[in-house]
Amino acid sequence: MTTRTQERAVPADGASATPDVPRRLHADPGIPDRVFRTVARGGGGLVLAVMLLVGGFLLYRAWQALERAGWSFLTTEAWEPDAGRFGIAAVLIGTVLIALTAIVVAVPLALGAALYISEYAPPRLRRTLISVVDLMAAVPSVVYGLWGLFFFEGAVLPTARWIATYLGWFPLFRVDGADPSDPLAPETVYTSSTLVAGIVVALMVAPIICSVMREVFSQAPAGEREGAYALGATRWGMIRSVVLPFGKGGMIGGTMLGLGRALGETIAVYLIISPVFEIQWHVLQNGASSVAALIALRYGESSPFGMSALMAAGLALFLLTLVVNFAASSIVARSRSGAST
Repeated sequence: MTTRTQERAVPADGASATPDVPRRLHADPGIPDRVFRTVARGGGGLVLAVMLLVGGFLLYRAWQALERAGWSFLTTEAWEPDAGRFGIAAVLIGTVLIALTAIVVAVPLALGAALYISEYAPPRLRRTLISVVDLMAAVPSVVYGLWGLFFFEGAVLPTARWIATYLGWFPLFRVDGADPSDPLAPETVYTSSTLVAGIVVALMVAPIICSVMREVFSQAPAGEREGAYALGATRWGMIRSVVLPFGKGGMIGGTMLGLGRALGETIAVYLIISPVFEIQWHVLQNGASSVAALIALRYGESSPFGMSALMAAGLALFLLTLVVNFAASSIVARSRSGAST
């Protein structure tokens, strides 16, 4: 019996007959890494689940009011749910105005404080200032509200009157019913205004913004700092060319985080403002509105349908906050300091 040995043909150039396929590399991370990855994924999924549950709960409770109001819920200024006339046009614009006023005041204050702490303060003073800023962020909002109601509101009235007198030609600073030429005119037209509420909220969100900015500024690359000094830059030149460009993501992220806090602030705004259910563009004039303050004001006296309307207002505030945070995340991710995280 003859046995034939089949030999594999080999090309003349010596190359293999089968194409080269990259070999997959597989590394076993080990039990601790797998546990950590599972816990991290579970935590992220839990956060998303809680957010979806909150949104679903608000939508479920608000559906009755939204079904009756329809799109007029976004354009109506009155708030009379039991009479069938209710909407968030006034309170939503008031919420945005208070939050924007707070951000305009808080961002320069927080930016200056963060730069001083991270770049100018001596090490011993730096540790003290960091602790003070963190403690300011932990002060309850009702304390800020009481301070604003009993002290700050009276102290800011002369400034508000001066702004209305000399800048009243600008619609935002005009005060209806005020007579700048009469020195004995009552100052009650300037109380409980958007400006007072916005400045109080600014003092509440400034520590949060400052903490985020300071943390990012301190992570600016040491090599680039030294390179700027080697090229003859002053300290401010180094900050302008190295620290601020690197920390743009932290600046935007801290600002948006403060904006989200300002949009949802309740007790401090509730104590200060005098609610009006009409669109109030004049930030110096008596009367303001806020979605969170509206919910706190009407929660205890609402009928079942009125409660559904309040839930609809809360849903609108929830969606507005989500939009702000997602927009901030997309901007931060494109920045240098944000991309590294």
